[in-house]
Amino acid sequence: MYPPGRMISRDTFRRPTLLGTLLGLTLCLLCLLDPGQAQAQTPSPLSEWQYSAGVILRSKFENPLPTWDVSVGAAGTFQPRYPGASQYRVQPGMNLDVRYEDIAFFSMGEGLGVNVLRGENFRAGVALGYDIGRDQDDSDHLKGMGDIAPAAEGKIFAEYTVFPVVVRLAGRRGFGGNTGWVGDLSAYLPVYGNEHFFAFAGATATYSDANYVRRYFGVSPEQAARSGYTAFKPGSGFSGAGFGASAVWFLTDHWFFTADGAVQRLLGDITNSPITRSNVQMTMNLSVAYRF
Repeated sequence: MYPPGRMISRDTFRRPTLLGTLLGLTLCLLCLLDPGQAQAQTPSPLSEWQYSAGVILRSKFENPLPTWDVSVGAAGTFQPRYPGASQYRVQPGMNLDVRYEDIAFFSMGEGLGVNVLRGENFRAGVALGYDIGRDQDDSDHLKGMGDIAPAAEGKIFAEYTVFPVVVRLAGRRGFGGNTGWVGDLSAYLPVYGNEHFFAFAGATATYSDANYVRRYFGVSPEQAARSGYTAFKPGSGFSGAGFGASAVWFLTDHWFFTADGAVQRLLGDITNSPITRSNVQMTMNLSVAYRF
């Protein structure tokens, strides 16, 4: 479960932009896609930037930042049964986000991290996250492929703002179930805002190394013998590109509702994997939380 990890004030964005309106219309068009042909993203259900949308912009509108900012709630995600699947499931989970000024954070989306470098228009740091792995019982298409064990993930990241656009670069490596590197380059911006509601939209491109794609999309000779698939050994390269949107609605000063959606097109060798059943993936996440 990967609920988004942003914590921002309802006063952060009040003015809509022309570009935001255009992106909003684009999002509406994406929502018209046939759900049977649009599914989720790998390695995480949402775009990388959606887990921290707006965090870097807080200092522009909240000065000083609160010493502690904490929220907790419940969430549900509609996502593929595994990366590359054509079948979906709804998975419940929790939404937890804790931030200490602009120095440290712990959230279900971003993990446990520290902003090593920080300024008015940038932040960069390290974090420890979690890869939930893959269970071969999640789908009949994974029978004989074996499980991918859950594992810790180390992450480095950097964000820079040319208001209103935020550019984010992040790289992460698994330690355990997979030992591959995955990198994301994202750009997003606020598209609408008023006293109670604001939204973001952006795009992401993902690059995965050979270790990662072979673990999640490859078929070894042993797996081929068990599953009946032909052995498959993909290489590194750009593995996906997509678009996402996130919205926050403050019901009261403390209770708020979030909605996130992402559409991604799988790219490269993984589109030819025997276990890839759909190259276009979609994810939706809804949560309700209380901010202390």
